[in-house]
Amino acid sequence: MGGSNGMSEPFWKTVPLDQMNESQWESLCDGCAKCCLLKLEDEDTGEIAYTKLHCTLLDAGTCQCSDYANRKAKVPDCVQLTPAGIEEIKWMPKTCAYRLVMDGKDLPNWHYLVCGDRNRVHETGNSVRGKTVSEDTVFEDDMEDFIVDWEEE
Repeated sequence: MGGSNGMSEPFWKTVPLDQMNESQWESLCDGCAKCCLLKLEDEDTGEIAYTKLHCTLLDAGTCQCSDYANRKAKVPDCVQLTPAGIEEIKWMPKTCAYRLVMDGKDLPNWHYLVCGDRNRVHETGNSVRGKTVSEDTVFEDDMEDFIVDWEEE
């Protein structure tokens, strides 16, 4: 046995992102909904600012897309996360499981794959539940007023 405790490593530690099956890939999402927030890019510096404005399709109470299957058709600039494109997306939050795994880091203890509780992400304040407003309620010229530093929240 060589000192093994009989426990195998979780898939996110052994399977590279680009080799995960669809079920594994989808299960990495912690449900924080930070990727469903509007982001503003400074034209001069390229710096990305997060806002507390969420996509019109986000159900703010559940932090789930209200039409996940058709989101690209309804919101053309919705970014679909894929193993092939994940490295190109520089704005992923530091707590995002896809980013953590890509960077060789472990999932946080509040991630449901670790703790078994899908609500822990919300209970620990690591989701946007209760912290956002719909983009539909704000004029485009006023979007800068909704910039927020989620890392400091």
